[in-house]
Amino acid sequence: MTTTTDTTTKPSAAPAGETVLQASGVTMRFGGLTAVKGVDLQVNSGEIVGLIGPNGAGKTTFFNCLTGLYVPTEGTVSYKGTVLPPKPHLVTKAGIARTFQNIRLFSNMTVLENVLVGRHTRTKEGLWSALLRGPGFKKAEAASEARAMELLEFIGLEHKAQHLAKNLPYGEQRKLEIARALASDPGLLLLDEPTAGMNPQETRAAEELIFAIRDKGIAVLVIEHDMRFIFNLCDRVACLVQGEKLIEGTAAEVQGDERVIAAYLGEPFEPPAAEAEAEDAEVEAAEAAAADADAEPAADTAADTAEAEATETEATEAADTTDADAAEATETETEADTTDAPAPAADAEAEADTEADADTEADAEAEAAAADSTTSKDGEAK
Repeated sequence: MTTTTDTTTKPSAAPAGETVLQASGVTMRFGGLTAVKGVDLQVNSGEIVGLIGPNGAGKTTFFNCLTGLYVPTEGTVSYKGTVLPPKPHLVTKAGIARTFQNIRLFSNMTVLENVLVGRHTRTKEGLWSALLRGPGFKKAEAASEARAMELLEFIGLEHKAQHLAKNLPYGEQRKLEIARALASDPGLLLLDEPTAGMNPQETRAAEELIFAIRDKGIAVLVIEHDMRFIFNLCDRVACLVQGEKLIEGTAAEVQGDERVIAAYLGEPFEPPAAEAEAEDAEVEAAEAAAADADAEPAADTAADTAEAEATETEATEAADTTDADAAEATETETEADTTDAPAPAADAEAEADTEADADTEADAEAEAAAADSTTSKDGEAK
Protein backbone atom coordinates (compact mmCIF):
# COMPACT_ATOMS: atom_id res chain seq x y z
CA MET A 1 0.00 0.00 0.00
CA THR A 2 1.26 3.48 -0.82
CA THR A 3 0.08 5.31 2.31
CA THR A 4 2.72 6.36 4.83
CA THR A 5 0.54 7.14 7.82
CA ASP A 6 2.26 7.13 11.20
CA THR A 7 1.13 4.01 13.04
CA THR A 8 1.29 5.68 16.44
CA THR A 9 -0.76 8.81 15.87
CA LYS A 10 -4.06 9.56 14.20
CA PRO A 11 -3.72 11.76 11.09
CA SER A 12 -5.28 15.18 11.32
CA ALA A 13 -8.73 15.38 9.77
CA ALA A 14 -9.34 17.44 6.71
CA PRO A 15 -11.37 20.59 7.38
CA ALA A 16 -15.06 19.79 7.42
CA GLY A 17 -16.86 21.32 4.46
CA GLU A 18 -20.37 21.00 3.16
CA THR A 19 -22.89 18.51 4.44
CA VAL A 20 -22.57 15.35 2.37
CA LEU A 21 -25.18 13.16 4.02
CA GLN A 22 -28.27 14.27 5.91
CA ALA A 23 -30.55 11.58 7.29
CA SER A 24 -33.66 12.98 8.97
CA GLY A 25 -36.06 10.89 11.02
CA VAL A 26 -35.25 7.66 9.21
CA THR A 27 -37.62 4.90 10.34
CA MET A 28 -37.82 1.38 8.97
CA ARG A 29 -40.59 -1.03 9.95
CA PHE A 30 -41.03 -4.65 8.95
CA GLY A 31 -44.66 -5.39 9.78
CA GLY A 32 -44.93 -4.93 13.53
CA LEU A 33 -41.15 -4.75 14.06
CA THR A 34 -39.48 -1.34 14.09
CA ALA A 35 -35.83 -1.95 13.15
CA VAL A 36 -34.83 1.73 12.91
CA LYS A 37 -36.75 4.49 14.67
CA GLY A 38 -36.35 8.20 13.94
CA VAL A 39 -32.58 8.26 13.40
CA ASP A 40 -30.96 11.60 12.49
CA LEU A 41 -27.39 11.64 11.25
CA GLN A 42 -25.19 14.15 9.45
CA VAL A 43 -21.83 13.53 7.75
CA ASN A 44 -19.65 16.32 6.40
CA SER A 45 -17.04 16.16 3.65
CA GLY A 46 -13.59 15.03 4.76
CA GLU A 47 -15.00 13.50 7.94
CA ILE A 48 -15.01 9.96 9.34
CA VAL A 49 -18.11 9.09 11.35
CA GLY A 50 -18.54 5.79 13.17
CA LEU A 51 -21.76 3.91 13.83
CA ILE A 52 -21.68 1.44 16.69
CA GLY A 53 -24.18 -0.59 18.66
CA PRO A 54 -24.87 -4.13 19.89
CA ASN A 55 -25.90 -6.87 17.48
CA GLY A 56 -29.43 -6.29 16.26
CA ALA A 57 -29.32 -2.54 16.92
CA GLY A 58 -30.32 -1.73 13.31
CA LYS A 59 -26.98 -0.52 11.93
CA THR A 60 -27.00 -2.48 8.66
CA THR A 61 -30.71 -1.75 8.17
CA PHE A 62 -29.90 1.94 8.48
CA PHE A 63 -27.14 1.52 5.87
CA ASN A 64 -29.61 -0.18 3.55
CA CYS A 65 -31.97 2.77 3.93
CA LEU A 66 -29.18 5.18 3.06
CA THR A 67 -28.16 3.29 -0.09
CA GLY A 68 -31.61 2.60 -1.53
CA LEU A 69 -31.79 -1.12 -0.80
CA TYR A 70 -34.68 -0.34 1.56
CA VAL A 71 -37.27 2.38 1.14
CA PRO A 72 -37.60 4.02 4.59
CA THR A 73 -41.05 3.84 6.13
CA GLU A 74 -40.57 7.41 7.34
CA GLY A 75 -37.92 10.10 6.98
CA THR A 76 -35.65 11.29 4.18
CA VAL A 77 -32.07 10.76 3.05
CA SER A 78 -30.30 13.62 1.25
CA TYR A 79 -26.91 13.77 -0.48
CA LYS A 80 -25.49 17.28 -0.80
CA GLY A 81 -28.96 18.76 -0.35
CA THR A 82 -30.76 16.47 -2.83
CA VAL A 83 -33.19 13.81 -1.63
CA LEU A 84 -32.02 10.44 -2.90
CA PRO A 85 -34.31 8.18 -4.95
CA PRO A 86 -34.85 4.70 -3.42
CA LYS A 87 -32.86 2.93 -6.16
CA PRO A 88 -29.38 1.54 -5.43
CA HIS A 89 -27.90 2.36 -8.87
CA LEU A 90 -29.24 5.92 -8.69
CA VAL A 91 -27.81 6.33 -5.19
CA THR A 92 -24.42 5.13 -6.49
CA LYS A 93 -24.67 7.46 -9.44
CA ALA A 94 -25.44 10.37 -7.08
CA GLY A 95 -22.16 9.78 -5.23
CA ILE A 96 -22.64 7.21 -2.44
CA ALA A 97 -20.79 3.88 -2.55
CA ARG A 98 -20.69 1.06 -0.03
CA THR A 99 -19.17 -2.24 0.95
CA PHE A 100 -20.98 -5.11 2.64
CA GLN A 101 -20.58 -6.99 5.89
CA ASN A 102 -20.07 -10.21 3.94
CA ILE A 103 -17.65 -9.89 1.04
CA ARG A 104 -19.48 -9.74 -2.31
CA LEU A 105 -16.85 -10.00 -5.00
CA PHE A 106 -17.09 -11.68 -8.40
CA SER A 107 -14.89 -14.57 -7.37
CA ASN A 108 -14.26 -15.93 -10.90
CA MET A 109 -13.29 -12.53 -12.30
CA THR A 110 -9.83 -11.03 -12.04
CA VAL A 111 -8.92 -8.33 -9.56
CA LEU A 112 -8.85 -5.74 -12.36
CA GLU A 113 -12.22 -6.81 -13.72
CA ASN A 114 -13.81 -6.50 -10.29
CA VAL A 115 -12.66 -2.88 -10.07
CA LEU A 116 -13.85 -2.18 -13.63
CA VAL A 117 -17.35 -3.32 -12.59
CA GLY A 118 -17.44 -0.40 -10.18
CA ARG A 119 -16.99 2.04 -13.08
CA HIS A 120 -20.36 1.22 -14.68
CA THR A 121 -22.04 4.38 -13.36
CA ARG A 122 -19.25 6.61 -14.68
CA THR A 123 -19.20 5.40 -18.29
CA LYS A 124 -21.61 6.53 -20.98
CA GLU A 125 -21.12 3.71 -23.42
CA GLY A 126 -24.26 1.70 -24.08
CA LEU A 127 -25.22 -1.61 -25.61
CA TRP A 128 -24.59 -0.67 -29.28
CA SER A 129 -21.26 0.90 -28.45
CA ALA A 130 -20.20 -2.29 -26.67
CA LEU A 131 -21.34 -4.44 -29.60
CA LEU A 132 -19.71 -2.31 -32.29
CA ARG A 133 -16.63 -1.56 -30.21
CA GLY A 134 -15.97 1.71 -31.93
CA PRO A 135 -13.30 4.28 -31.13
CA GLY A 136 -15.46 5.87 -28.42
CA PHE A 137 -15.90 2.58 -26.64
CA LYS A 138 -12.18 1.75 -26.82
CA LYS A 139 -11.29 5.17 -25.45
CA ALA A 140 -13.74 4.83 -22.54
CA GLU A 141 -12.50 1.31 -21.83
CA ALA A 142 -8.86 2.48 -21.74
CA ALA A 143 -9.77 5.32 -19.37
CA SER A 144 -11.65 2.94 -17.06
CA GLU A 145 -8.76 0.50 -17.03
CA ALA A 146 -6.30 3.27 -16.20
CA ARG A 147 -8.50 4.43 -13.32
CA ALA A 148 -8.84 0.86 -12.07
CA MET A 149 -5.09 0.34 -12.08
CA GLU A 150 -4.68 3.62 -10.22
CA LEU A 151 -7.03 2.37 -7.50
CA LEU A 152 -5.25 -0.99 -7.31
CA GLU A 153 -1.99 0.83 -6.82
CA PHE A 154 -3.65 2.95 -4.13
CA ILE A 155 -4.63 -0.15 -2.12
CA GLY A 156 -1.40 -2.01 -2.92
CA LEU A 157 -2.76 -4.75 -5.23
CA GLU A 158 -1.53 -3.59 -8.63
CA HIS A 159 0.82 -6.59 -8.85
CA LYS A 160 -2.18 -8.95 -8.54
CA ALA A 161 -4.37 -7.30 -11.17
CA GLN A 162 -4.70 -10.50 -13.20
CA HIS A 163 -5.25 -12.85 -10.28
CA LEU A 164 -8.69 -14.30 -9.67
CA ALA A 165 -10.44 -12.57 -6.80
CA LYS A 166 -11.17 -15.88 -5.06
CA ASN A 167 -7.42 -16.59 -4.78
CA LEU A 168 -6.69 -13.48 -2.71
CA PRO A 169 -6.20 -13.67 1.06
CA TYR A 170 -9.14 -12.51 3.16
CA GLY A 171 -7.63 -9.13 4.05
CA GLU A 172 -6.83 -8.35 0.41
CA GLN A 173 -10.36 -9.28 -0.63
CA ARG A 174 -11.60 -6.64 1.79
CA LYS A 175 -9.28 -4.09 0.20
CA LEU A 176 -10.44 -5.09 -3.28
CA GLU A 177 -14.05 -4.50 -2.28
CA ILE A 178 -13.14 -1.01 -1.11
CA ALA A 179 -11.32 -0.34 -4.40
CA ARG A 180 -14.39 -1.42 -6.36
CA ALA A 181 -16.53 1.00 -4.31
CA LEU A 182 -14.02 3.82 -4.93
CA ALA A 183 -14.18 3.14 -8.68
CA SER A 184 -17.53 4.98 -8.81
CA ASP A 185 -15.77 8.18 -7.62
CA PRO A 186 -18.01 8.65 -4.57
CA GLY A 187 -18.21 11.64 -2.28
CA LEU A 188 -19.31 9.39 0.57
CA LEU A 189 -18.10 5.85 1.28
CA LEU A 190 -20.08 3.54 3.56
CA LEU A 191 -18.11 0.67 5.10
CA ASP A 192 -19.99 -2.14 6.85
CA GLU A 193 -17.58 -3.84 9.28
CA PRO A 194 -14.46 -3.50 7.09
CA THR A 195 -12.19 -5.27 9.61
CA ALA A 196 -14.45 -8.24 10.42
CA GLY A 197 -12.33 -11.41 10.55
CA MET A 198 -9.02 -9.57 10.21
CA ASN A 199 -5.94 -10.08 12.34
CA PRO A 200 -4.33 -7.07 14.11
CA GLN A 201 -1.90 -6.37 11.24
CA GLU A 202 -4.68 -6.41 8.64
CA THR A 203 -6.83 -4.21 10.88
CA ARG A 204 -4.06 -1.65 11.16
CA ALA A 205 -3.59 -1.66 7.37
CA ALA A 206 -7.33 -1.10 6.88
CA GLU A 207 -7.20 1.81 9.32
CA GLU A 208 -4.39 3.44 7.36
CA LEU A 209 -6.31 2.92 4.11
CA ILE A 210 -9.40 4.66 5.51
CA PHE A 211 -7.30 7.58 6.69
CA ALA A 212 -5.85 7.85 3.17
CA ILE A 213 -9.37 7.84 1.69
CA ARG A 214 -10.40 10.61 4.07
CA ASP A 215 -7.33 12.64 3.09
CA LYS A 216 -8.59 12.56 -0.51
CA GLY A 217 -11.64 14.51 0.63
CA ILE A 218 -14.04 11.55 0.67
CA ALA A 219 -16.35 11.33 3.68
CA VAL A 220 -16.55 7.95 5.37
CA LEU A 221 -19.33 6.40 7.45
CA VAL A 222 -18.23 3.13 9.02
CA ILE A 223 -19.93 0.39 11.05
CA GLU A 224 -17.59 -1.55 13.30
CA HIS A 225 -17.60 -3.70 16.45
CA ASP A 226 -13.89 -3.26 17.19
CA MET A 227 -14.08 -0.41 19.71
CA ARG A 228 -10.36 0.30 19.75
CA PHE A 229 -10.39 0.58 15.97
CA ILE A 230 -13.49 2.78 15.78
CA PHE A 231 -12.53 5.19 18.55
CA ASN A 232 -9.04 5.68 17.11
CA LEU A 233 -10.42 6.14 13.60
CA CYS A 234 -13.47 8.39 13.82
CA ASP A 235 -14.00 12.11 14.33
CA ARG A 236 -17.50 11.47 15.67
CA VAL A 237 -19.30 8.34 16.81
CA ALA A 238 -23.03 7.61 17.00
CA CYS A 239 -24.41 4.71 19.01
CA LEU A 240 -27.59 2.87 18.01
CA VAL A 241 -29.49 0.77 20.55
CA GLN A 242 -32.69 -1.05 19.58
CA GLY A 243 -33.01 1.02 16.43
CA GLU A 244 -32.70 4.43 18.13
CA LYS A 245 -29.73 6.77 18.34
CA LEU A 246 -28.64 6.75 21.96
CA ILE A 247 -25.81 9.28 21.78
CA GLU A 248 -23.57 11.06 19.26
CA GLY A 249 -20.30 12.79 20.02
CA THR A 250 -16.56 12.45 20.16
CA ALA A 251 -14.90 9.15 20.94
CA ALA A 252 -14.22 10.23 24.53
CA GLU A 253 -17.82 11.30 25.10
CA VAL A 254 -19.31 8.10 23.71
CA GLN A 255 -16.98 5.59 25.36
CA GLY A 256 -17.46 7.32 28.72
CA ASP A 257 -21.25 7.33 28.56
CA GLU A 258 -22.82 4.98 31.09
CA ARG A 259 -25.71 4.13 28.77
CA VAL A 260 -23.32 2.91 26.08
CA ILE A 261 -21.44 0.79 28.62
CA ALA A 262 -24.73 -0.69 29.86
CA ALA A 263 -25.88 -1.42 26.30
CA TYR A 264 -22.71 -3.39 25.54
CA LEU A 265 -22.05 -5.02 28.90
CA GLY A 266 -25.64 -5.53 29.96
CA GLU A 267 -25.09 -3.67 33.24
CA PRO A 268 -28.14 -1.82 34.57
CA PHE A 269 -28.04 1.93 34.22
CA GLU A 270 -28.95 3.79 37.40
CA PRO A 271 -31.46 6.56 36.57
CA PRO A 272 -31.72 9.83 38.54
CA ALA A 273 -33.34 9.62 41.98
CA ALA A 274 -36.66 11.11 40.85
CA GLU A 275 -36.94 8.68 37.96
CA ALA A 276 -35.95 5.80 40.22
CA GLU A 277 -38.63 6.74 42.75
CA ALA A 278 -41.25 7.05 40.02
CA GLU A 279 -40.27 3.65 38.63
CA ASP A 280 -40.40 2.11 42.14
CA ALA A 281 -43.88 3.58 42.66
CA GLU A 282 -45.04 2.16 39.35
CA VAL A 283 -43.61 -1.25 40.25
CA GLU A 284 -45.29 -1.19 43.67
CA ALA A 285 -48.62 -0.16 42.12
CA ALA A 286 -48.34 -2.95 39.58
CA GLU A 287 -47.48 -5.47 42.29
CA ALA A 288 -50.42 -4.29 44.43
CA ALA A 289 -52.79 -4.58 41.49
CA ALA A 290 -51.48 -8.05 40.76
CA ALA A 291 -51.88 -9.04 44.43
CA ASP A 292 -55.47 -7.75 44.45
CA ALA A 293 -56.20 -9.63 41.27
CA ASP A 294 -54.77 -12.81 42.80
CA ALA A 295 -56.59 -12.23 46.12
CA GLU A 296 -60.08 -12.03 44.59
CA PRO A 297 -60.01 -15.53 43.06
CA ALA A 298 -58.41 -16.82 46.27
CA ALA A 299 -61.19 -15.26 48.41
CA ASP A 300 -63.86 -16.66 46.14
CA THR A 301 -62.22 -20.05 46.33
CA ALA A 302 -61.99 -19.84 50.14
CA ALA A 303 -65.65 -18.82 50.39
CA ASP A 304 -66.70 -21.65 48.10
CA THR A 305 -64.59 -24.07 50.14
CA ALA A 306 -66.07 -22.84 53.43
CA GLU A 307 -69.59 -23.05 52.06
CA ALA A 308 -68.95 -26.53 50.75
CA GLU A 309 -67.51 -27.58 54.11
CA ALA A 310 -70.50 -26.08 55.96
CA THR A 311 -72.91 -27.86 53.63
CA GLU A 312 -71.04 -31.10 54.09
CA THR A 313 -71.08 -30.64 57.89
CA GLU A 314 -74.81 -29.94 57.89
CA ALA A 315 -75.42 -32.98 55.75
CA THR A 316 -73.29 -35.10 58.06
CA GLU A 317 -75.09 -33.80 61.14
CA ALA A 318 -78.46 -34.39 59.51
CA ALA A 319 -77.41 -37.88 58.59
CA ASP A 320 -76.19 -38.51 62.14
CA THR A 321 -79.48 -37.16 63.55
CA THR A 322 -81.47 -39.34 61.21
CA ASP A 323 -79.43 -42.38 62.19
CA ALA A 324 -79.84 -41.55 65.88
CA ASP A 325 -83.60 -41.11 65.51
CA ALA A 326 -83.83 -44.35 63.61
CA ALA A 327 -81.82 -46.15 66.26
CA GLU A 328 -83.92 -44.64 69.05
CA ALA A 329 -87.13 -45.58 67.28
CA THR A 330 -85.88 -49.10 66.79
CA GLU A 331 -84.95 -49.35 70.46
CA THR A 332 -88.32 -47.99 71.59
CA GLU A 333 -90.14 -50.42 69.35
CA THR A 334 -88.08 -53.27 70.73
CA GLU A 335 -88.89 -52.26 74.30
CA ALA A 336 -92.57 -51.97 73.42
CA ASP A 337 -92.57 -55.40 71.91
CA THR A 338 -90.85 -56.77 74.95
CA THR A 339 -93.31 -55.11 77.37
CA ASP A 340 -96.62 -55.48 75.54
CA ALA A 341 -96.16 -58.93 74.10
CA PRO A 342 -94.91 -61.41 76.76
CA ALA A 343 -93.50 -64.65 75.60
CA PRO A 344 -96.13 -67.25 74.69
CA ALA A 345 -94.32 -69.87 76.75
CA ALA A 346 -94.79 -67.86 79.93
CA ASP A 347 -98.53 -67.43 79.28
CA ALA A 348 -98.94 -71.14 78.62
CA GLU A 349 -97.13 -72.00 81.82
CA ALA A 350 -99.35 -69.60 83.79
CA GLU A 351 -102.48 -71.12 82.29
CA ALA A 352 -101.19 -74.60 83.01
CA ASP A 353 -100.60 -73.69 86.66
CA THR A 354 -104.13 -72.29 86.94
CA GLU A 355 -105.66 -75.39 85.43
CA ALA A 356 -103.56 -77.56 87.71
CA ASP A 357 -104.78 -75.58 90.72
CA ALA A 358 -108.39 -75.97 89.52
CA ASP A 359 -107.97 -79.71 89.04
CA THR A 360 -106.46 -80.09 92.49
CA GLU A 361 -109.28 -78.14 94.03
CA ALA A 362 -111.83 -80.32 92.18
CA ASP A 363 -110.10 -83.48 93.36
CA ALA A 364 -110.15 -82.18 96.87
CA GLU A 365 -113.82 -81.40 96.71
CA ALA A 366 -114.50 -84.87 95.25
CA GLU A 367 -112.53 -86.56 98.00
CA ALA A 368 -114.36 -84.54 100.61
CA ALA A 369 -117.71 -85.51 99.15
CA ALA A 370 -116.66 -89.13 99.06
CA ALA A 371 -115.60 -88.98 102.65
CA ASP A 372 -118.86 -87.43 103.69
CA SER A 373 -120.76 -90.11 101.85
CA THR A 374 -118.84 -92.86 103.56
CA THR A 375 -119.38 -91.36 106.93
CA SER A 376 -123.09 -91.13 106.35
CA LYS A 377 -123.29 -94.77 105.31
CA ASP A 378 -121.38 -95.85 108.35
CA GLY A 379 -123.77 -94.01 110.59
CA GLU A 380 -126.80 -95.50 109.08
CA ALA A 381 -125.35 -98.97 109.43
CA LYS A 382 -124.83 -98.53 113.01
